[in-house]
Amino acid sequence: MKTRTHMIEFIQKQKTAFIASVDEDGFPNMKAMFAPRKIEGNCFYFSTNTSSMRVRQFRKNPKASIYFYQRGRFKYEGLMLAGTMEVLQDDKIRKEIWRMGDTLFYKEGVTDPDYCVLKFTAEKGRYYCDLKTESFDVEGLE
Repeated sequence: MKTRTHMIEFIQKQKTAFIASVDEDGFPNMKAMFAPRKIEGNCFYFSTNTSSMRVRQFRKNPKASIYFYQRGRFKYEGLMLAGTMEVLQDDKIRKEIWRMGDTLFYKEGVTDPDYCVLKFTAEKGRYYCDLKTESFDVEGLE
């Protein structure tokens, strides 16, 4: 990965994030979600349903990874980040990342008990571009 700025700019261009959790048998489970609503340092914030299987899995085992890719006509670029996922239900962060259209998913609005925030904290990653793969520590990015 070139720089932290490059990583953030790449992620912000994506509409979809793939999020992996670990199930009770130790198998990875992958899910497509909307891109993160907030990025702050090494932390990425997503909205989801409190009642979801993913939330139950993250509460039992916080290990997680997120993946983004961009497939062009002649170029493929992919970024995987590994770290931990926290389930947040405090009103401050829920209000901060809330969007008007969210009432479609959370009928009771920003205080809906089925609305929560997933906070992913990246520790390391792998970046692929132009037939080259590179591993990196997120803290080591400039």
